[in-house]
Amino acid sequence: MSDHSWNSSGSDEDQDPELGQPVEFGGVLSKWTNYIHGWQDRWVVLRKNTLSYYKSEHEREFGCRGSLCLSKAVITPHEFDECRFDISVNDSVWYLRAEDPEHRQQWIESIELHKAESGYGSESSLRRHGSTLSLTSAASGFSATSTSSFRKGHSLREKLAEMETFRDILCRQVDTLQRYFDNCADEVSKDVFQRDKVCLSASVVEDDEDDFPSTKPDGDYLLNNSSKEKLCSQGTLVKEANGIDFKGEAITFKATTAGILSTLSHCIELMVKREESWQRRLDKEMERRRRTEDAYKAAVSELKKKPHYGGPDYEEGPNSLINEEEFFDAVEAALDKQDKIEEQSQSEAKSRTLLSIPMTPGDTHSTISTHRYSTKPHSHASSLSSVELVSASDDVHRFSAQVEEMVQNHMAYSLQDVGGDANWQLVIEEGEMKVYRREVEENGIVLDPLKATHAVKGVTGHEVCQYFWDTNFRYDWETTVENFNVVERLSDSAVIIYQTHKRVWPASQRDVLYLSGMRKVPANNENDPDTWLVCNFSVEHDSSPPTNKCIRAKINVAMICQTLVSPPEGDKEISRDNILCKITYVANVNPGGWAPASVLRAVAKREYPKFLKRFTSYVQEKTSGKPILF
Repeated sequence: MSDHSWNSSGSDEDQDPELGQPVEFGGVLSKWTNYIHGWQDRWVVLRKNTLSYYKSEHEREFGCRGSLCLSKAVITPHEFDECRFDISVNDSVWYLRAEDPEHRQQWIESIELHKAESGYGSESSLRRHGSTLSLTSAASGFSATSTSSFRKGHSLREKLAEMETFRDILCRQVDTLQRYFDNCADEVSKDVFQRDKVCLSASVVEDDEDDFPSTKPDGDYLLNNSSKEKLCSQGTLVKEANGIDFKGEAITFKATTAGILSTLSHCIELMVKREESWQRRLDKEMERRRRTEDAYKAAVSELKKKPHYGGPDYEEGPNSLINEEEFFDAVEAALDKQDKIEEQSQSEAKSRTLLSIPMTPGDTHSTISTHRYSTKPHSHASSLSSVELVSASDDVHRFSAQVEEMVQNHMAYSLQDVGGDANWQLVIEEGEMKVYRREVEENGIVLDPLKATHAVKGVTGHEVCQYFWDTNFRYDWETTVENFNVVERLSDSAVIIYQTHKRVWPASQRDVLYLSGMRKVPANNENDPDTWLVCNFSVEHDSSPPTNKCIRAKINVAMICQTLVSPPEGDKEISRDNILCKITYVANVNPGGWAPASVLRAVAKREYPKFLKRFTSYVQEKTSGKPILF
């Protein structure tokens, strides 16, 4: 994980100091991908109530690979792993690991902060949306309560009471205006009455007086005929204006508003009746939802009781939630699947070989792969004579002492009889093949030594050891190896090999770094056969240190072979029908890790016999019809 696994940005876009919104955070977290790739580093960004992840920081421009909305997210710190925390939203779960417990706590606090500040229920969100809501309410003339008042019948009745109040106010305003107009009418009536009186007084004036008005001694005006006509016409207009019935108009307005209120009241009654129907529907829906939630909770409870495969909690480890029986079932299913794939690939390879190579009666080697000894005569002067003639004193390198010690130990102890006090238990017997086991545990790890004996016709000990040691043929017979490479070639008969084995879920993947050496051990007397031996034992090398992706296994394995020759009849030459190879295969393996002991023993009992039969059959097939290599 990168050292710079945590940063934040405080731009105006991501942070508002006045509102107190949380800032954007980004950093490297390990995310559980799947049971094949395990934990992978990903660039994770926390921004605006959303958690997103990218393959790396430099690939953000290509878009995120996944995101979670944190509104309803559940953050669960792991009980045992101090750096891990899980985030679940409904049925989606992210398994995340921080660089250390401090970074994990920072991530959890930031996620909780974003979660608390999401939606309309938070304080900052209310501040963000409050002013807009107020402006909208003011512009529309409704308050927040008014907007929601149409949802319930009693609020509608409250609005009816408010409208009645508004009607009373309007009626009082109309009464005030009516009084004002009445006062105006009284004043106008007084003026008209005075002018009528003037008109009557002027009627007795003689017809020959001037048109201009004259003044009487008491101050009254005297008008001529033209003035009298004007005053009379004005009085008539005032009387006509005074004839408008404002009170009647007010009564009409009151009746209209009363009709509106009555109509609104009727509408409210209809809405209340409809609301009762809606309420019944709502009650039914709530009951259905309650039943659905209960069924969901029951299903989740049942689901939790069943084994789940795929998450990191169900991988091999000290805190694995999977029990031994489930672990064994999963391993056995994976091994069965690998066997089917291997059988299918072998059958397809044989079919291709038969179709591509023409069969001719005179070519006895037409169906056999090209072998570097096939054209050599029956003698020891083969291309492997350099390996055969190498003695212990000539095979000198920095691991020579360890190789010699391993060879001597195997020759002294591995060829001993399985009886006596060794406590070997026979676990498999199939024809000439017998497999023995001695149960040994150390600190809860199974270290059972295994020993197998077998007799194979038609091959020599040299040929068996050669195919077992030579890396050119490794992929042909070894089906459990995913990849391997020669780290260092120490000599013509000793190499250091690093290989990783195929993963069998839920067990973790294993790798092994070992020295592989082949040696011929001459017999002590002429009546005993020579012994060919290949020993593989774990070593350390600077170019292949242990990694966190695989568990480093420790091995000490030996393939010990002796060739027995039965005399041919008459003067016939020795053929493959006259030879028999006695094989002793011993294996001491420390698998490491936390796999259950019962599972390891069951897998060893199943796989070791299959390996030995598969390998010896392969050697028989490759050497058939070819010169014998003693």
